[in-house]
Amino acid sequence: MVHPAAKNTSDVERLEARISADKKSVLKNAAELSGRTLTDFVIHSAYEAAVRVIQEYQQLHLSVKDRDVFIQALLSSPRPSDRLLKAAKKYKKDVISK
Repeated sequence: MVHPAAKNTSDVERLEARISADKKSVLKNAAELSGRTLTDFVIHSAYEAAVRVIQEYQQLHLSVKDRDVFIQALLSSPRPSDRLLKAAKKYKKDVISK
């Protein structure tokens, strides 16, 4: 996912983190292997992880909501119309009997 570049210095904020030397070494190695600076690698990786978490949350949240709507539709479904009953009889006559 592409993230928008900062337009000017007022759009840029600072983020600081303290990590162990071992973790920094691993991150630095990964950054070098991917051809990025350590800062770019960390920011890009954190951003992608954040987007994934948000998308997973939204999918789960929507699926629970959709499930509830579906169950409610099943529990309160309207009676079949005359046209639907007629179509079902025609189907049984034309398709099932063959």
